[in-house]
Amino acid sequence: MAKNEKRVQVTLACEVCKRRNYITMKNKVNDRERIEMSKYCQWERKHTMHKETR
Repeated sequence: MAKNEKRVQVTLACEVCKRRNYITMKNKVNDRERIEMSKYCQWERKHTMHKETR
Protein backbone atom coordinates (compact mmCIF):
# COMPACT_ATOMS: atom_id res chain seq x y z
CA MET A 1 0.00 0.00 0.00
CA ALA A 2 1.42 3.37 -1.02
CA LYS A 3 1.83 6.09 1.57
CA ASN A 4 -0.34 9.17 0.98
CA GLU A 5 2.07 12.10 0.49
CA LYS A 6 -0.64 14.76 0.66
CA ARG A 7 -1.30 14.28 4.37
CA VAL A 8 1.60 14.96 6.72
CA GLN A 9 2.08 14.69 10.46
CA VAL A 10 2.62 18.02 12.24
CA THR A 11 3.47 18.94 15.84
CA LEU A 12 1.60 21.67 17.71
CA ALA A 13 3.41 23.79 20.32
CA CYS A 14 1.82 25.96 22.98
CA GLU A 15 2.37 29.69 22.51
CA VAL A 16 2.56 30.34 26.27
CA CYS A 17 4.84 27.61 27.62
CA LYS A 18 6.44 26.63 24.24
CA ARG A 19 6.02 22.91 24.91
CA ARG A 20 5.08 20.54 22.11
CA ASN A 21 1.83 19.04 23.33
CA TYR A 22 0.00 17.60 20.32
CA ILE A 23 0.67 15.68 17.11
CA THR A 24 -1.95 15.86 14.36
CA MET A 25 -2.35 15.39 10.61
CA LYS A 26 -2.87 18.06 7.99
CA ASN A 27 -3.42 18.14 4.26
CA LYS A 28 -0.47 19.87 2.53
CA VAL A 29 -2.53 20.68 -0.56
CA ASN A 30 -5.39 22.48 1.23
CA ASP A 31 -3.45 24.00 4.17
CA ARG A 32 -0.18 25.46 2.95
CA GLU A 33 0.36 27.84 5.88
CA ARG A 34 1.07 26.78 9.42
CA ILE A 35 -2.07 25.85 11.31
CA GLU A 36 -3.18 27.46 14.58
CA MET A 37 -5.83 26.12 16.93
CA SER A 38 -6.95 26.55 20.48
CA LYS A 39 -6.08 23.42 22.47
CA TYR A 40 -5.82 22.54 26.16
CA CYS A 41 -2.32 22.88 27.68
CA GLN A 42 -1.87 20.57 30.66
CA TRP A 43 0.99 22.64 32.09
CA GLU A 44 -0.89 25.96 31.90
CA ARG A 45 -4.17 24.22 32.87
CA LYS A 46 -6.20 26.25 30.38
CA HIS A 47 -6.94 26.55 26.68
CA THR A 48 -4.19 28.37 24.77
CA MET A 49 -3.26 28.92 21.14
CA HIS A 50 -1.11 26.16 19.64
CA LYS A 51 0.87 26.68 16.44
CA GLU A 52 2.44 24.22 14.06
CA THR A 53 6.19 23.74 14.52
CA ARG A 54 8.71 22.48 12.01
